[in-house]
Amino acid sequence: MPELPEMENYKRNLNQLIQGKVISNVIVNREKSINVDPQTFIQAVQGNTVSLVQRRAKHLLFRLSNGKVLLLHLMLGGWMFYSEEKDKPKRTVQIQLSFGNMHLYFIGLRLGYLHLYTNAEAEAELADLGPEPLDLSFTKEDFLAYIEKKRGTLKLKLVDQHFLSGIGNCYSDEICYHAKLLPERKLEDLTSEEKTALYTAIQTVLKEATDIGGYMEHPLFINDNKTGAYNDHCRVYDCEGQPCQRCGTKIVQTEISSKKTFYCPNCQH
Repeated sequence: MPELPEMENYKRNLNQLIQGKVISNVIVNREKSINVDPQTFIQAVQGNTVSLVQRRAKHLLFRLSNGKVLLLHLMLGGWMFYSEEKDKPKRTVQIQLSFGNMHLYFIGLRLGYLHLYTNAEAEAELADLGPEPLDLSFTKEDFLAYIEKKRGTLKLKLVDQHFLSGIGNCYSDEICYHAKLLPERKLEDLTSEEKTALYTAIQTVLKEATDIGGYMEHPLFINDNKTGAYNDHCRVYDCEGQPCQRCGTKIVQTEISSKKTFYCPNCQH
């Protein structure tokens, strides 16, 4: 499932590709991917300009010139591709937004969705999300104060969207590895030094992954060589049996509350 770095990368690219452009046509091939009837969706979206694309946690918000918002969550297996008709992927497209002869294809939205909301409705949908870990206002001091009375297993807290926004299975493992902490540690048992290391790891891993391009399997457009480049930079995620880059010990895979988890049993404590 795409996490903060992947969605941030999408946001940055889409603002370059479609911001200020008029949505000339809308096709809905799967009604379950939207939250209103297709005709209402099309009438509200078609003919409007994409004013801005924003990100909140693992969501994207397409803000339209009529004040409506398209709220996207790709969930597991969802992705997007922007191209001319001739370069359309040979995959089932659930929704298509057209910009003249260019098209934004939403693919794999079996669990994901593109919902139509007013601004107030979109804000209500996102109201229970935790802080954005890369927000400039979320300083180390804020983080340390925020987690002072938080409790729970480190892995599970990191992927809890009510605790922090945008982190999932991949980056929770990468963060624990960077901080040299076992993912099964309890948040309330961390020392002050370990909490500081956790904050540093969150900042470092998420910024690096975003700048590199995240771990998406599919490019966003033709000749997109950045999206997915973080696949080759993971230190522990999906690296079971490979030597740890710090100590050479083989990376181990386990499960924590049914969540696939990877770590180094030697240099994570």
